[in-house]
Amino acid sequence: MRLFTRFAVIDWSGEAVARPKGLALAEATVGRFAPALLRPEDGWSRARIADWLEAHAEAGTDLLIGLDLSPGLPFLDQGSYFPGWPASPPDAKALWRFVDEASVDDDHLAVNGFLRHEHAHPHFRHHTGTGAAFPGGRGRLRVCEVEQARMGLSPSSCLNLVGAAQVGKSSLTGMRVLHRLDNRIPVWPFDPVPQRGPVIVEIYTAIAARAAGLLRGLSKIRDQTGLDAALEALGSDKHPGLARHDDHSTDAIVTTAWLRAVAHRPELWSPAALTPEIARTEGWTFGVP
Repeated sequence: MRLFTRFAVIDWSGEAVARPKGLALAEATVGRFAPALLRPEDGWSRARIADWLEAHAEAGTDLLIGLDLSPGLPFLDQGSYFPGWPASPPDAKALWRFVDEASVDDDHLAVNGFLRHEHAHPHFRHHTGTGAAFPGGRGRLRVCEVEQARMGLSPSSCLNLVGAAQVGKSSLTGMRVLHRLDNRIPVWPFDPVPQRGPVIVEIYTAIAARAAGLLRGLSKIRDQTGLDAALEALGSDKHPGLARHDDHSTDAIVTTAWLRAVAHRPELWSPAALTPEIARTEGWTFGVP
């Protein structure tokens, strides 16, 4: 199993603006030093983060990157991303290409064009109404999200675009970046883990929060005391301090510390329920056993 020397977590955002407030990036090296928050003076954009990732691809950095988004949509439950459409993408990489090509006219790597597509639109719950193919309730879930629920977590369907807990737009905008990075940075488990260079995994910040001792429903950190306690629980030194303890920044810092603490565990790279079909279509959340 490969051991990494650098770790980063990107708290993603699907907001259709130039510089979403929800984008945050933290980075750490091996050891106990607290992860550092990287924040350009004028803020992150999705394109700027894609450039940051591409620079590490060019440099061949020994870096494990956690992305807080879903790189796939539910597939296994109905044998298709978009049941009833014969041209529905057959795997995740084809899905990334479809989302990107359908949204080519959208600025800021947004996905409005994809969400208007006649064969995609009915499968989502939108602010303007629920699509005819959306099953209701929580919505369709990936296999790894079913496993998350069994862990006592509260996963949201990627097909839900409504509400504070929705992850759909973040996931879809992230797919545009993953398509841009395809063949540049491997994404586990869709790609094998190489012996060198950066690797991307999907992460769920609630898993890190639980490992840091934060209680369900109280998993957001908004002060220095809470941040330092969470880092200590994950084997990290205290943080030198933040100008603003917003959810996105603290999520990125704590989850980076968690990723560093668990990345060496072989069972997390070989989950019992992960099959080749799931690895090809839906992907898996790192940290779900």
